[in-house]
Amino acid sequence: MDFEGSRVESGYQWTWHFRNSEVRYTTIRSQLFALLLSFAGLLSFHAPTANAIVSENATVAAPATVTTPAPQEHRLRLFHTHTDERIDIVYKVGNTYIPSALSRLNYFLRDHRTGDVRAYDPREFDLLEAIEQKLGRPHAEIDIICGYRTPWSNAFLRSRSSAVAQHSLHMQAMAIDIRIPGTQTSVLRDAALSLHRGGVGYYPGEEFVHVDVGRVRRW
Repeated sequence: MDFEGSRVESGYQWTWHFRNSEVRYTTIRSQLFALLLSFAGLLSFHAPTANAIVSENATVAAPATVTTPAPQEHRLRLFHTHTDERIDIVYKVGNTYIPSALSRLNYFLRDHRTGDVRAYDPREFDLLEAIEQKLGRPHAEIDIICGYRTPWSNAFLRSRSSAVAQHSLHMQAMAIDIRIPGTQTSVLRDAALSLHRGGVGYYPGEEFVHVDVGRVRRW
């Protein structure tokens, strides 16, 4: 804004003239309001927020680690009464059979008369382990009375005993005759029957139990 002065006797009287007619009271008020907002913005910029204070002092928690349990090992300890051989072997981990362990078990359970080997149904090994678990004697040593039989061996035994089945599952490597030292044969039979996982034959005179993974039956 500019001004002009006019002279009088007592001195100078200054008369103000506003040259810009658009300057109004409302304009001045708006400028003051804008100035206040700017000042408030400066204060909020320098003041730390509550979240900032917390983040500076807080300790970042480490992510939780999930521990995966190791797969269960399935073990068998066997003694062959005809060959005097022993085997202590993990044949399965989790749900996975170990091929090399199955091969060793197949050889261990070979026909001891002819030396012939046949691949066993691995469910038979699971059945032996389940019987031990049922008895509360995991990893107890099992006596093997008879494992795999060739047709020749089966015919030879049938010629000596009527108790030998003509179509025995021993010839299909699906049956084993067993006993467990320290466990009564009748108790062993009852444990096998309770599982309902195949045939169970009871031979108290010879003190062994036949267990197979064929259809469920008993004699």
